[in-house]
Amino acid sequence: MRTRAVAAVVGLLAASCAVAAGPAHAASSVYEAEDATVFHGTVDTDHLGFTGTGFVNTANEAGAYVEFTVDAPAAGDATLALRYSNGTAAGRQADVGVNGTVVSAPAFAPTTDWDTWAVSRIPVTLRAGANAIRVAATTAGGLPDLDSLTVADTLGTQWADALVDSTMHRYTPATVGGWSYPVALYMMGQYQLAQHTADPARRAALIAYVRAWADRFVDSSGHISNSFTSLDSMMPGQVMIALYRETGLTKYGLAAKQIHDRLLPAAGYPTTSDGGFWHATGADRAEQLWSDGTFMADPFMAQYGRYVGDSAQSFDIATKQLVVYASHLQQANGLMKHAYDASKAASWADPATGLAPEYWCRAVGWYGVAATEILDLIPADQPRRAQLVTIVQNLVRGMAAYQDPASGRWFQVVDKGGSADNWTETSCSAMFTQTIDTAIKRGYVDSATYQPVVDAGRRGELARISLHADGLTYLTNISEGTNVGDYAYYVARPQATNDFHGLGAFLYFSEEEADD
Repeated sequence: MRTRAVAAVVGLLAASCAVAAGPAHAASSVYEAEDATVFHGTVDTDHLGFTGTGFVNTANEAGAYVEFTVDAPAAGDATLALRYSNGTAAGRQADVGVNGTVVSAPAFAPTTDWDTWAVSRIPVTLRAGANAIRVAATTAGGLPDLDSLTVADTLGTQWADALVDSTMHRYTPATVGGWSYPVALYMMGQYQLAQHTADPARRAALIAYVRAWADRFVDSSGHISNSFTSLDSMMPGQVMIALYRETGLTKYGLAAKQIHDRLLPAAGYPTTSDGGFWHATGADRAEQLWSDGTFMADPFMAQYGRYVGDSAQSFDIATKQLVVYASHLQQANGLMKHAYDASKAASWADPATGLAPEYWCRAVGWYGVAATEILDLIPADQPRRAQLVTIVQNLVRGMAAYQDPASGRWFQVVDKGGSADNWTETSCSAMFTQTIDTAIKRGYVDSATYQPVVDAGRRGELARISLHADGLTYLTNISEGTNVGDYAYYVARPQATNDFHGLGAFLYFSEEEADD
């Protein structure tokens, strides 16, 4: 039988793979290992955390196996999620076969101990009816302890968990990226996933990863070495508030206060004549309001008011910014232009209106996510609530009008889907779907009218993520970071895979689904 020695050092990744609660929009089937066919192994119960009535402990030998009989209602692609524990310091190699053909050779990574369970995911194609899924040891160490097999189709796969596990596999907290809004967006998405995670060990690992990243930038006294000369640079403050809520440590509250105070009137962050924060303080951004900026600063201020302090002033600042920005950017069709230049000096600015020429999809999405979140954070009697609800209602109307009927997604330049070189973009499609879904749930818009839009958006978004033979997720067709430009500029932006703009937006979208 397998050795029970506990690994001395285990990385965060192994703990990160433990099973978590999450939404499932299609059928998933769970097969307990103790009910499978076992060759050279026993059903044991001497470790904690297993499901069903036990787990399978195979002999320490090559060739030992567990074979599940999986009944598929129809032929098609599926994800196999094998729940296991491995308390040794080395991976345990196996072959996974489907109907006699080996399709994957995973090395089940060490977990913290034999009481900590992880998940290894494998993409397969199943035939209709019975399928034999065999997990066979290929080394003298045998298999890890196997608890269960969960089989799900594309919609039923727990994609948020798989995406986070894949990202934590690809990057450590030290290599994932610096103080930037795309990385912080991802971290906030992972934090939200942790909030919906039932397994305490899994939850702790998710939070520990976020905290290890944040601690690179905040010292023990709560100071961040950043001049905060742009709204983009302030968005990671949301992570500080999240960690303050999570840990109660003063340093995270002080770090958030540093950013909060930068946006108070006394600090002199520049504004337009009607009080809108410039996108950045430099001359090349003077007098400019970008739809992007609403997400970078406003939810942070509302979160600060809700969870840290200075609530009346913080709520006033957050809601004022949304209203001022919308007064310039929101058009009759409900959508937001990418940007507005009060000076009309920017090369992209219309000389009469100061507006940018196009509706860039992610900029519209940033506003929608910011506005719906802030409505959740402010009190019911906040004076601008009714204005914000109207803005969101008009925005949802505009979003729905330009959804691509073929894919359920939205185009890079939202209102020009008929142009041959335009393309549907992944991050904004997640944001649009999330915004409309939230608006329905909060009663801002009619479910009968807009639920089909959400359903199509969900299908379109999930069509952009896949599990590869390496067991990792790939999220495609994400626009790289983008300035303000014309149509040709937007459609020529590189389409990246696993860009943090898309990863973070996907997690936000997924966690809104978790509330279904």
